[in-house]
Amino acid sequence: MTSRAVSLRKLLGEATAPAADELVRDEGDRTVRCLACGHRCRIRPDRHGVCHVRFNRYGELRVPHGYVSSLAVDPIEKKPFYHAYPGADALSFGMLGCSFHCPFCQNWVTSQTLRDERAIAEPQFVTPEHVVELALEHGCPVITSTYNEPLITTEWAIEIFKLGKQSGLVGSYVSNGNATPEVLEYIRPYVRLCNVDLKAFRDKTYRKLGGVLENTLNTIRLLKKLDFWVEVITLVVPGMNDSDEELTEIADFLVEVSPEIPWHVTAFHPTYHMTEPPRTPVDTLLRAYEIGKRAGLQFIYAGNLPGMVDECENTHCPRCNEELIVRQGFYVRRNTMKGSCCPSCGTTIPGVWD
Repeated sequence: MTSRAVSLRKLLGEATAPAADELVRDEGDRTVRCLACGHRCRIRPDRHGVCHVRFNRYGELRVPHGYVSSLAVDPIEKKPFYHAYPGADALSFGMLGCSFHCPFCQNWVTSQTLRDERAIAEPQFVTPEHVVELALEHGCPVITSTYNEPLITTEWAIEIFKLGKQSGLVGSYVSNGNATPEVLEYIRPYVRLCNVDLKAFRDKTYRKLGGVLENTLNTIRLLKKLDFWVEVITLVVPGMNDSDEELTEIADFLVEVSPEIPWHVTAFHPTYHMTEPPRTPVDTLLRAYEIGKRAGLQFIYAGNLPGMVDECENTHCPRCNEELIVRQGFYVRRNTMKGSCCPSCGTTIPGVWD
């Protein structure tokens, strides 16, 4: 390990706080069970969990606290949320670490810190007040925990969201969905929106990425049951998850949970350890879009190829097909909705609109 990596590990070891009582269980003999993600790591003293950022110090589970690795104002469509505050900005922040190790990660410099020596990101020490003040200053109705996996840094996110809620701000997660019922109940009072990355529909694929397919499926089911606003994204990777069969299985699963869940099918670009597959062709995204329609999903969106996917970036009324929101990339060009309804036929469009 390089001296810089050693210094970063030491620094992050100090930027911690005790885990929330709801997210840790005493296993005896100074061993703890972490409940923040689906791995449910049993962590002995002086050891860390799969994420590398939650660790056992003298029998106490310590968790990330008091810093961000990234802090930016983004269009909310970039998260992506297409059925929440269209055209608004979200104040996005991330920390360090992840419960997965995806070879195609777009944010690997932050997510793979302490796992990959090349992933050295500098933490910025901030207060919750500073993050909330920035959101208010920039007119952002939403604060989003993103860039790394928010479930493993939940305590810090909720500290920010609690404060933001007092000013009317909405909390949101962009997550791999490797959750537990305990962590979803814990975040429920402060997180309204959740985008889940459903990476594939093969458990073999998930295990290569560091997860278990059923954990993510159960998370999507439970998020919907607990009345979070849920959108799902699938990065369509050539040769990994782009067959008609697998895309159909994903769409059928989402319809079973709720046909109102927006499904974002987005283009892969070679990056990190996955540089051999080509970028996803336009035709593949259009095929995924049609598969979602045939399955009965009401809202499917093709992403990462702005202006190249016909009208598949736009929101249409599922009843009369009126074009309601026109987008190009992350930007809303026209929004004709009347509150939460289609102006043509009056159908209520599911989402969080104001």
